[in-house]
Formats: sequence, structure tokens, C-alpha cells
Amino acid sequence: MDCRNAGAGSDRILAEAILERGEESAFRELYRRHTPRLYLLILRLLGGMESDAEDAVQETWLRVCEQLVRFRWDAAFPTWLRAIGVNVARDVLRRYGRDPSRTGNPEADPPTKPLPLDERIDLERAIAILPDGYRQVLVLHDIEGMNHREVAAELGISAGASKKQLFNARRLLREHLAPQKGERS
Repeated sequence: MDCRNAGAGSDRILAEAILERGEESAFRELYRRHTPRLYLLILRLLGGMESDAEDAVQETWLRVCEQLVRFRWDAAFPTWLRAIGVNVARDVLRRYGRDPSRTGNPEADPPTKPLPLDERIDLERAIAILPDGYRQVLVLHDIEGMNHREVAAELGISAGASKKQLFNARRLLREHLAPQKGERS
């Protein structure tokens, strides 16, 4: 079966081949098709921790294999995969004592200051140093394209909290990326 150029509808065909016939090539194709985007999502959610992101991607695929038989196809496969990946990333943050359910409240999070010009960071690094709650909402909303209701459901927060965290995340990003007074752009 050559699914390299097939659309998202073939995800179901691949899943059925895995479940019904145990086709390793079908699993490899699903993995190849979806892992690059999954890895970037998890990497961003974990604030750039590459080895943890790689482990989290593997854990995500293990969970997919365990749960695939129960997947009802009410949602697109990439949406379901992303939800599992987000949960795995949140588990990793909890394991390290970083609570991803925090709202990014300035009183609860360590203060962050804009970096001097000689230490200026790019956008990915700026996202990586955001407080966990801010980073998760920003990545899911601005990068993954979810609306606030979807973000709220994914993270177990209210839509209002999602909006507030996104506002604060964007504000912090602007502060981190803006030239400091007296510096040239």
C-alpha cells in the first residue's frame, strides 16, 4: 500500500491495517506522516527540552498503539494524536515539578526580564522561556490554530483564562523581543 501522497482519509485505512493485520509498514507510514509536527508541538510545549520531547513523542506513540482500538474517528486522527501528545507533555512537566495547569499568574511565576541586546533570543527561545501556562496556550492557539474554546477544553481551563494567558504570553514575547532603550535594532 503506497500512502505517501494520500490525504488524511488514509489515516483510517492505515489504522485499520495496523489493527486488523498488524502491518508494521502501516504504522511506519502513520509515524512518518505525523511525527514531525507532533515533535515540534511537544518541543514547544516543553520549552525546548529536546531529549524530553523525543521521549514524549515515543510515549505518545505508545499510548496511540494502546488506545487505537478505542478510537472512534469522531475527530481527525491528527487532532486525537495532538491531544495525546499534549497530555504526555503535561505529564513530563508535572514529573519535573513544573505544574502545567498554572495560569501564568505573575504572582505564581518567576518574573522574567527582557534580555540585553547581546543576549537577544529568537522567537523559539522566547517561547521556550515563557511560564508553562502561557506557553501552552500560545502554542495551541497561535501555532496550532486552536480557538480559545478548544484550548480551554484541551488544557482544562476556562476560555477566559485561555484569552488572558494568551494576552500575557504575547505581552511577554514582545518584551523579550523588543530592543531595549538605547540599543539599535
